[in-house]
Amino acid sequence: MTDATPQPVFLKDYTPFGFLVDRVELTFRLAPTETRVRARIAFRPNPAATDRRFFLHGEELTLISAAIDGHPVIPEITSAGLSCEVPDAPFLWDCEVEIAPKENTALEGLYMSNGMYCTQCEAEGFRKITFYPDRPDVMAPFRVRIESDLPVLLSNGNPVARGPGFAEWDDPWPKPSYLFALVAGELVATSERYTTSEGREVDLNIWVRPADQGKADYALDSLIRSMRWDEEVYGRAYDLDVFNIVAVDDFNMGAMENKGLNIFNSRYVLASPETATDRDYENIERIIAHEYFHNWTGDRITCRDWFQLSLKEGLTVFRDSQFSADMRSAAVKRIEDVMTLRARQFREDNGPLAHPVRPESYTEINNFYTATVYEKGAELIGMLRRLVGPEGYRKALDLYFSRHDGQACTIEDWLQVFEDATGRDLTGFKRWYSQAGTPRVKVTEDFKNGTYTLHLEQETPPTPGQDEKAPQVIPLALGLLSPNGDEVLPTTVIELTEARQEAVFEGLGAKPVPSLLRGFSAPVILERDSSSEERAFLLAHDTDPFNKWEAGRSLAREILIEMVTEGAAPAPAWLEALASVARDEALDPAFRALALRLPGEDELAEALAGRGTVPDPLAIHAARETARTAIARHLEPLWPGLYRQMTCPGPYSPGAADAGRRALRLVALGYMARLDGGAQARAHFAAADNMTDEIGALSVLVETGGAEEALDRFARRWGDDRLVMDKWFGLQASLAAPERAVAATRALTEHPDFTWKNPNRFRAVIGGLTANAAGFHDPSGAGYDLLADWLIRLDGVNPQTAARMSTAFETWARYDAGRRAKSKAAMERIAAREGLSPDMGEMIGRLLAAGQSAD
Repeated sequence: MTDATPQPVFLKDYTPFGFLVDRVELTFRLAPTETRVRARIAFRPNPAATDRRFFLHGEELTLISAAIDGHPVIPEITSAGLSCEVPDAPFLWDCEVEIAPKENTALEGLYMSNGMYCTQCEAEGFRKITFYPDRPDVMAPFRVRIESDLPVLLSNGNPVARGPGFAEWDDPWPKPSYLFALVAGELVATSERYTTSEGREVDLNIWVRPADQGKADYALDSLIRSMRWDEEVYGRAYDLDVFNIVAVDDFNMGAMENKGLNIFNSRYVLASPETATDRDYENIERIIAHEYFHNWTGDRITCRDWFQLSLKEGLTVFRDSQFSADMRSAAVKRIEDVMTLRARQFREDNGPLAHPVRPESYTEINNFYTATVYEKGAELIGMLRRLVGPEGYRKALDLYFSRHDGQACTIEDWLQVFEDATGRDLTGFKRWYSQAGTPRVKVTEDFKNGTYTLHLEQETPPTPGQDEKAPQVIPLALGLLSPNGDEVLPTTVIELTEARQEAVFEGLGAKPVPSLLRGFSAPVILERDSSSEERAFLLAHDTDPFNKWEAGRSLAREILIEMVTEGAAPAPAWLEALASVARDEALDPAFRALALRLPGEDELAEALAGRGTVPDPLAIHAARETARTAIARHLEPLWPGLYRQMTCPGPYSPGAADAGRRALRLVALGYMARLDGGAQARAHFAAADNMTDEIGALSVLVETGGAEEALDRFARRWGDDRLVMDKWFGLQASLAAPERAVAATRALTEHPDFTWKNPNRFRAVIGGLTANAAGFHDPSGAGYDLLADWLIRLDGVNPQTAARMSTAFETWARYDAGRRAKSKAAMERIAAREGLSPDMGEMIGRLLAAGQSAD
């Protein structure tokens, strides 16, 4: 066997596989270290292919036998797969391999999680199960037989046979190998029967470990609501007789949409009022919906190659955002989506890991499951919908489903559907998929003789590998307000298509106040000089909920930047504007809670760097602490009444109304703790009857000091609940004071319950430190060194999770010379490690390359 060095894969080099697959039959004889997998695969030449070389992917497999049409063959095997001579006609490939699920710590392919067998095949995990053309454009129906003494044996499709020690499953819908799934273990189900809009009776099951029985009710309810919503909004009904979801403890991702058998990280399934927060419930609802919606946008229609990943992920994120907006507050959902986009994707666009929504090349596809592909990809779908209108969007989607059902498609196929359905030319819009970076839209204005003119300029800065950028198609939604706060122009969409454009509005009696980029109509950065008075005016009067919040956020950001750079004090007008928001009972409590929170430390560092100022993490932290104390004092008379007013009547409900009240109540509690030394927070913690209140009060105590007793009590109570303890670990690392953050995190890694091979626990602790900006960027470099130590250790066990965690170094080049030198040294130490995985090697190489100009 020879080793193969990973080579870049290029979009331009795509060619179809030389053979079509008519059917796949798999037999698994499960054993922890000696699982046998027999594959019988019917191939035939692909008339659309010019390359007929027969190569099957395969990694970490022991070949037992191979035959073609019953005749044994001896293939040539490398570390990447096998090849051999095959007939120029249909033939049956038959092979048997042996694998060791118990030793598979990478959690890709077939592995074991606390005695349970489970799989994760996206993106390229199936090649660790058997030899196969492991690429998304090879689709086939699968029939699977599982042999084991375990009581629950699951795979894709419908159950067709079962007996002592075996079960058989048949999936009639052609699918790529990345959607294959298998689960076997000691499991119990929470079940319901659902009748689709087409009259199909479907058995719904949420499978969990026996100890977790009773924690799947909300997941099942979310699934039923998702199925009904997809029927009503998109006209898509489910297409099998059973839908299974399984909760798995050890899982690299959030969840996986395998056809008919979704596998979930247990944190996104298990919930009870005592153990799950409002955010947990919201995430369960959202992710259950996301994976179910993939049944059509990902399973029935998949992507031709991994460069088209956003075709399924961006579209499905958009769909799950629509669902969540309908289930909860649309305004709050939009604000939270934009906060996530700016925190993760804008940072990605502005750093060494920038890449287009459809990249041109990759070395490890696992490294491109990014915010750009998911969140920015979803924004592109939203812009398309805004450009063609809701009716045009629905017409295009109906055509997409009818034209491409059962196919593996491209971005071009997707855009062609919109052009054919609406008659619109989307040539210019396609640039959003091929150009990296966040466009900047600069706005200036003038008013003369009743005519108001907006001068608009767009520019996208250079990104790695892309120095020159063409103008984008940008739908800019705006409204105009009169000086007394009345809306004189309701929301109107202007399409920017050129580098410079003008928008003219006539017949106005006075110069209006513009409300720009309403609803965040495009993923751009708006650059416009505006006064703090204007921002306060929009905060008070804007009719667009997003821009109302944005005005307050922008005002807070500017004041905090002045505090950092000039030593200024919080402006009294800003404090009073926040008081007005806190008092405004006409506003959704969830909206008020968001408006009363300050911009995060990383957001402020990004803003400072964008203005050419080297950010100081400690100065930013100090400014935020000063501002929070000033808000607490200025609004001191309001907090007790708001705290009492937001008490939820009746038993706990995870619904949006009560969740919003609890969110605002905890905001009030946090500010009160700065005035009463945490007395009310300790009482709140002691009286809490749900996890939202309990962990919320504990977080306040950790932030303000004096949390030792509460932390001990929490650990004694919840020490046996792995998901609850993830919260305990995470909040200590993420909320520790900067001067103690590294030491606190190091102590947590020495805790006997720090099971570092579990992705959730590793992310809670090490990810908690990296989220603690001032602590992680300690000028000593201790945070960088601790992260490097653990990434090196994890890379040898779970390269995928380690590589994703390395993005904590993404912003290293924006800091001062001392921090740059220390972070660079830490990354170079990772890069020098012998046996570094391709996943980590690619990420660290890209991160280090970004610092050349900074040095």
